[in-house]
Amino acid sequence: MFTTHVKPIRELRNNYPEVAQIVKDQNHVIITNNGKSEAVLISFDEFERYQEFLHIRYVKEKLAQAESIAANPDEWMEVDDLFKEWDAWDAVTV
Repeated sequence: MFTTHVKPIRELRNNYPEVAQIVKDQNHVIITNNGKSEAVLISFDEFERYQEFLHIRYVKEKLAQAESIAANPDEWMEVDDLFKEWDAWDAVTV
């Protein structure tokens, strides 16, 4: 379970080892500047898990869109149109 720590930005400048240890201990630190929240520090492992979560969510959304289109034949593209679109894309990316 995460514990939230709030530290002013000067703590990051003046006492980085302590702040880094808080993050390393599976916590997150909210960095403030003039009393306003400005950033969140998390461990690199937590950042990687977040990136994976975002990727999985993106893939699931795209799969749901594809399933919706597949269920509605009125939205299907003709094969010739598909190849024309691919050819146009290849011309742009080459």
